[in-house]
Amino acid sequence: MRGRTNILVLFFWLVTVTTSFAATVTYDHRAIVIDGKRRVLISGSIHYPRSTPDMWPDLIQKSKDGGLDVIETYVFWNLHEPVKNQYNFEGRNDLVKFIKLVAEAGLYVHLRIGPYVCAEWNYGGFPLWLHFIPGIKLRTDNEPFKTEMKRFTAKIVEMMKQENLYASQGGPIILSQIENEYGSIDSSYGAAAKPYINWAAGMAVSLDTGVPWVMCQQSDAPDPVINTCNGFYCDQFTPNSNKKPKMWTENWTGWFLSFGGAVPYRPVEDIAFAVARFYQRGGTFQNYYMYHGGTNFGRTTGGPFIATSYDYDAPIDEYGHVRQPKWGHLRDVHKAIKLCEEALIATDPTISSLGPNLEAAVYKTGSGLCAAFLANVDTKSDATVNFNGNSYHLPAWSVSILPDCKNVVLNTAKINSMTVILSFMHESLNINADSTEAIGSGWSWINEPVGISKADAFNKLGLLEQINTTADKSDYLWYSLSTDIKGDEPFLQDGLQTVLHVESLGHALHAFINGKLAGSGTGNSGNAKVKADIPIKVLPGKNTIDLLSLTVGLQNYGAFFDLTGAGITGPVKLNGLKNGSSIDLTSQQWTYQVGLKGEDLGLPSGSSSPWVSQSTLPKNQPLIWYKTNFDAPAGNDPIALDFTVMGKGEAWVNGQSIGRYWPAYVSPNGGCTDSCNYRGPYNSNKCQKNCGKPSQQLYHVPRSWLQPSGNILVLFEEIGGDPTQLAFATRQMGSLCSHVSESHSLPVDMWGSDSKTPRTLSPTLSLGCPSPNQVISSIKFASFGTPQGSCGSFSHGRCSSARALSIVQKACVGSTSCSIGVSTSTFGDPCEGVMKSLAVEVSCT
Repeated sequence: MRGRTNILVLFFWLVTVTTSFAATVTYDHRAIVIDGKRRVLISGSIHYPRSTPDMWPDLIQKSKDGGLDVIETYVFWNLHEPVKNQYNFEGRNDLVKFIKLVAEAGLYVHLRIGPYVCAEWNYGGFPLWLHFIPGIKLRTDNEPFKTEMKRFTAKIVEMMKQENLYASQGGPIILSQIENEYGSIDSSYGAAAKPYINWAAGMAVSLDTGVPWVMCQQSDAPDPVINTCNGFYCDQFTPNSNKKPKMWTENWTGWFLSFGGAVPYRPVEDIAFAVARFYQRGGTFQNYYMYHGGTNFGRTTGGPFIATSYDYDAPIDEYGHVRQPKWGHLRDVHKAIKLCEEALIATDPTISSLGPNLEAAVYKTGSGLCAAFLANVDTKSDATVNFNGNSYHLPAWSVSILPDCKNVVLNTAKINSMTVILSFMHESLNINADSTEAIGSGWSWINEPVGISKADAFNKLGLLEQINTTADKSDYLWYSLSTDIKGDEPFLQDGLQTVLHVESLGHALHAFINGKLAGSGTGNSGNAKVKADIPIKVLPGKNTIDLLSLTVGLQNYGAFFDLTGAGITGPVKLNGLKNGSSIDLTSQQWTYQVGLKGEDLGLPSGSSSPWVSQSTLPKNQPLIWYKTNFDAPAGNDPIALDFTVMGKGEAWVNGQSIGRYWPAYVSPNGGCTDSCNYRGPYNSNKCQKNCGKPSQQLYHVPRSWLQPSGNILVLFEEIGGDPTQLAFATRQMGSLCSHVSESHSLPVDMWGSDSKTPRTLSPTLSLGCPSPNQVISSIKFASFGTPQGSCGSFSHGRCSSARALSIVQKACVGSTSCSIGVSTSTFGDPCEGVMKSLAVEVSCT
């Protein structure tokens, strides 16, 4: 009996433990309410398949250290159900593992099931097999679609319930989303849009998750679903009911990269301004899209033309390093907002004007709580304002946060956080003295046949649309035609010179005439269609025209995006140069081949088929598979491959695709600036870099995919390159910098929740090596006075303290971190009556 009693006690204890942490999650007009308490919540998006499981714990911890309360992720239907009723939740697709890791870190989860996700993801996250269901119409009041949408949504919800992952079960999920940005395009669906949205909301609520549901960009979201805002700024957003909180589900921290485009970025001062403005004007839940963007491995990119890198200029970069000062400054903003939390959740703001483009918002209660936000929304002019009997300087396009309605804990335009310059150290693939299998020591290759080479090829009259033909099983579709050219054809009279005219819905094509590459054409992210006029030489008699059409990610956004086609739909003509004669080939019988022979042979794994190894490696030729073996670079730093020497194709490491590469697609020369003024409204074209260069040069190779030795690299090169010149690049830290003025506030960490920190303390410049086993080894620059420039290019101004370098050296060299007061009492006064600052650049080893 005693043994049975112990078992019963243990069972009771387990039941108590698993249920005692269950939370009640509701909402009111001010905030999400957890166990009866309103919460100010700061969230960030991390998409689990855009990184690897071994990266997840570190990404989550860095998010927590950055001040996040919530991790937000989409659920990617086409990853989890690539074939109907065949599911994949392994590896990078292990959604449950990802959510449990978030829970272990003590953070909440917002699960955006969709199941349409957009996300610059292939086909918006929908599996392509939906497209072939008879009678289906996606994202509208259509029974076949609603049946499938409900089935998948219910499956995900049930999976979460089985693992006790909803907050109502003691798990971390406090919010879920149904649909996604439908309100931006719902007018295109006419009268069917409203019934669909009402159905989607009702279906979601009926699944009884015990937590609220949201719809983003859906102003008519029916109760009890919360409508939320997406955008660069959401301070002016108002929910559709005075019973719902003001929530921001996507604050875009940068923008996505497209092949053929420059690299966009967003200054942190502007993001901080947008965040502070949102909480100033009544917001209580804000999510960064993205907090870590990651990598579009394999063929997951959408667009079309979305690049493999999904870095997004996020606070945590593609490789898992914190991006400074963006991560650090936003962390300080979060801490400043959290100092105001008790006042923010207690009442609504009282908003008043302090002058043109100047605004104060005060949260004040009868019990004495008081927090204030002072904003200058002017895009050019700084201002000095009087508030509660005190004077405050407000830089243009900034917000000052006062947790006690008196002292400024932070101004969004003034950065206390350090800047870190990250660099890539290149390592030649040919150099590895420790291994006879070193990368570059031996390449082998296989030529991909031009034109038709597979037994499953088929003939059809006319030109076929590509997606309906390939079902997206491959990027590639061959269109092949043999035509007899008579010797007396008029267009042969121009010296045997002819023009092949090809029109395609996209996204790119290569034309081969009699087995030789004659030319190519490509669309772009703004217009995927291709219209190519390629000079060719045809001969009297039989000529073979082989057109290789290829996709670069399927459309992921817009009304009826699922119906956007691809491929060569014509016309295809042979035009004469001078006499205007032509032959229209559009309606002739074409032979089709889906995919490449090398794909069918399993060449991406590198382990099958007779690879050719000879002393002369073919280079700068189209349609070649390459393979080599290599050892992993030493150390633990993140790794990339530099594909500058290649053209276009896809790469696999140990059988796993690191994504499409396309360094041959160079961004335009214009549109980039050396620096970007954060003042004024941001848009995706405002701040760009890397003009006139390959849109993406470096491609992430996750460390977890590598073994110390014996790794296999396989490339499929479409247009030509030299693989022997490939190089590894390891992500390493360069310089650390900080630039703090006498007008900066104290570091937020020095403030207590009572906001009674003595104001006799001076602003402080702090630096710290990112790795605990590193120390500051040298001071590259130090100036107190009027230093100019930015990290990596500081210079002395017209006045500078002669003592600055020695003081900084004494305080910092040999330490993992250091802090220095920014004041004349520390450095002396090199120029009286002038606002001074301290700029420092150091190295860690």
